[in-house]
Amino acid sequence: MGFRKRMHLSNLAIQLIWTAIFLTAGSFLFNASALAAPEVKPNSETEVYELGVGDVLNVFVYEEPEISQTVTVRSDGRISLPLIGDVVAVGETPEALAGKITQKLKKFIEVADVTVILVDPREDVYYMLGQVEEPGQYSLERQVTVLQAIANAGGFLEWAKKSRIMIVRGVEDSENVTYFNYEDFLDGKDIKQNILIQPGDTIVVP
Repeated sequence: MGFRKRMHLSNLAIQLIWTAIFLTAGSFLFNASALAAPEVKPNSETEVYELGVGDVLNVFVYEEPEISQTVTVRSDGRISLPLIGDVVAVGETPEALAGKITQKLKKFIEVADVTVILVDPREDVYYMLGQVEEPGQYSLERQVTVLQAIANAGGFLEWAKKSRIMIVRGVEDSENVTYFNYEDFLDGKDIKQNILIQPGDTIVVP
């Protein structure tokens, strides 16, 4: 085999080797970028805001200044407006509440155009009542259990009934009461009763 022919084959082999290297590197970079890319969910749902006690709302009824009001969601979960009276607001979104108000106003106004705007969102709080050192309202800035809530309130007074501590959740007709037995909890019984406090909860130590 001649010298030039051997050189031609050698150059061809080198080109094939470099081509293989480039293809391997390109495949690696493509796979790495695919793994690093965040998954996109085009149909992901956006979080909605549900109204609660203490929220301040601007209820605007188009061309009806007498009905338009700035109101606060009361402790019973309702707001009051002229003509229609009380409307349950807790658990509704501003848009859903506007729809409820519109339906009620149809008895008095042929075409009601209602907008509800959240002016001042509530502060997440819970309440401690009864036989604790410092009863009152507490901010819920992080997760708090029943036991931690009692500690935040300075602990029990001397005559506290520690076996019948009540956690009241909800508003009026929808109120739900669960119980926390402090003594059983210390004995390791039913430790699941030491639940997380939710905004608006009232803890009563009899």
